[in-house]
Amino acid sequence: MSPTNLLILVLLLVAAGFAGFWFKRASTGSGKPVTPGAGNTFIGFFTNFFDTLGIGSFATTTTIFRLLRRVDDQRIPGTLNVGHAIPTVAQAWIYTTLVQVDFTTLALLIAAAVGGSWIGAAIVSRMPKAAIQRGMGIALLLAAVLMVMTALNRMPGGGEATALRGGALILACAINFALGALMTLGIGLYAPCMIMVSLMGMNPTVAFPIMMGSCAFLMPVAGIQFINTGRYDLRAALGLTLGGVPAVLLAAFLVRSLPLANVRWLVVVVVIYTAVMLLRSAGATGPARTAARATH
Repeated sequence: MSPTNLLILVLLLVAAGFAGFWFKRASTGSGKPVTPGAGNTFIGFFTNFFDTLGIGSFATTTTIFRLLRRVDDQRIPGTLNVGHAIPTVAQAWIYTTLVQVDFTTLALLIAAAVGGSWIGAAIVSRMPKAAIQRGMGIALLLAAVLMVMTALNRMPGGGEATALRGGALILACAINFALGALMTLGIGLYAPCMIMVSLMGMNPTVAFPIMMGSCAFLMPVAGIQFINTGRYDLRAALGLTLGGVPAVLLAAFLVRSLPLANVRWLVVVVVIYTAVMLLRSAGATGPARTAARATH
């Protein structure tokens, strides 16, 4: 068995273990079956469809959750990491098979991202609501900047390399570790990872198995911690998963590509609006909490 096929096998085992753990905890946590509902399932389909085509899912899902008031702000990071985990595994399986990249580079970058997510999830799952709102607001503003760069073709061009060695590999691992930690706060890894890969002279195409493989391994790891602490919305996460998997397959194998320029600009506007609302909510929560403490 080739190293890449072995990595895919490990990925599938991780996904199966995560799904089994999630099912066990969800089934014992309530006395009656939980259904995602058509709305959450459609959100999962919509966000993962465009995620597979390069728009990203974290910023768009956060925006929709906020606009429709479906998920409490404190539970959004956990819901994203739990609900998008299995669809992202499907993306990673597809792109790791289609795009060739040096196995050592791929494996070490994935391991670094997983390590970052484990530490990040332990912190985020215990953060107060105002801090999470502030973090997600900043994250969405950064996502909007990256989307604008993409829409204006300002992303780094990259080179032709498919592997990293020595100091460059160590630096890339350190960056991916940080990106893995930030994923647990709702900051998508795809765009910053693609920038990192391109700046280091690698072929931008190899960013797809690197970024999708990183997310596919780290999201189940982070998701387990959010499930353990209960800091996620079960119905919304189920909808993201059930709607997301067929969307990934449709986008990858049937649609392939769409004219996404106008969609990106629309997403930029809505994401900026959501970021501002989150930061305003965080500002309002802070003084209210301070006043409440002062009365005791």
